[in-house]
Amino acid sequence: MKIGSFDLEKDGVYIIAELSANHNGVLQNALDTIKGAKEIGANAIKLQTYTADSMTLDSDKEDFIIKGGTLWDGKKLYDLYKEAYTPWEWHKELFEYARAIGIDIFSSPFDKTAVDFLEQFNPSAYKIASFEITDYELIRYTASTGRPVIISTGIATIDEIQDAVDICREEGNEDIVLLKCTSAYPAPPDEANLKMIPNLAETFDVVSGFSDHTLGSTAPIVAVTLGAKVIEKHFILNKAIGGADAEFSMDKEEFKAMVQAVRDTEKLLGKINYTMTEKKKKSRQFSRSLYVAKDITKGEVFTQENVRSVRPGYGIHPKYLKDVLGKVAERDFKFGDRFE
Repeated sequence: MKIGSFDLEKDGVYIIAELSANHNGVLQNALDTIKGAKEIGANAIKLQTYTADSMTLDSDKEDFIIKGGTLWDGKKLYDLYKEAYTPWEWHKELFEYARAIGIDIFSSPFDKTAVDFLEQFNPSAYKIASFEITDYELIRYTASTGRPVIISTGIATIDEIQDAVDICREEGNEDIVLLKCTSAYPAPPDEANLKMIPNLAETFDVVSGFSDHTLGSTAPIVAVTLGAKVIEKHFILNKAIGGADAEFSMDKEEFKAMVQAVRDTEKLLGKINYTMTEKKKKSRQFSRSLYVAKDITKGEVFTQENVRSVRPGYGIHPKYLKDVLGKVAERDFKFGDRFE
């Protein structure tokens, strides 16, 4: 499966820097963040495409006041989304700039009009946010574009995840990525449940990954060891910019360190390979083999005193020791001679 030109099977882990609200309403902040994401080695920058009116109602009723122990408790939903949204008139410049500097770019649409709007920019994928996984019509409409669909599973039941996958496939779209996600901001480590990453891939026969809201880079690293092919993390150039998502976003230095840690983890994991490489062959000189430990004259019996398995490894394999012991020497051997 490919996202843009990136092959998830061959090219490693696809790392997404989530811009979200981290422009804090300033276009130049958004452009600088895209540049920063490129500089630190992210594969993609991801936007969010919505308006306050497409997300909620401008209501002061209790239902529309945020509560529940979030960073935004007491704020109206409408006011939060009005503050956090990325102006649609910025999108053309953001897409063009990202492509000009060589970083992938796409977005999370939050309704059908956002999908229609984004299509003009030929995005490499679409991301369904965790709270939108129950919006089956949005998933269907998005999948019908034929572009890869990345879906966060944060609040979903197993049946809802299955429904989302089935809807994509009903639209003829098999390019599906499911991201393990804990929809808390920030997310506590004991709720990460990263063991679900390989289970998502196996259960739903899709590519799996991790949308991370924990603090630090430990969780993404562990996710990669468990098979995550996609890592998404909120990115902010500098937390001094402020904004709705700044507190649980990684700044440039933190994100750069995470990218490097993920790439190092990929190298460490390597691949299953039992072949004898040239480096392995060279290293075998430090293994054990059979050598003469005492001078042996012709006709003398080989014993554990005059034949030993020692380093280096230029002689015959130690497994032949039992075959050598008890045999009679057919010639003289000197101390330090190898058995060949």
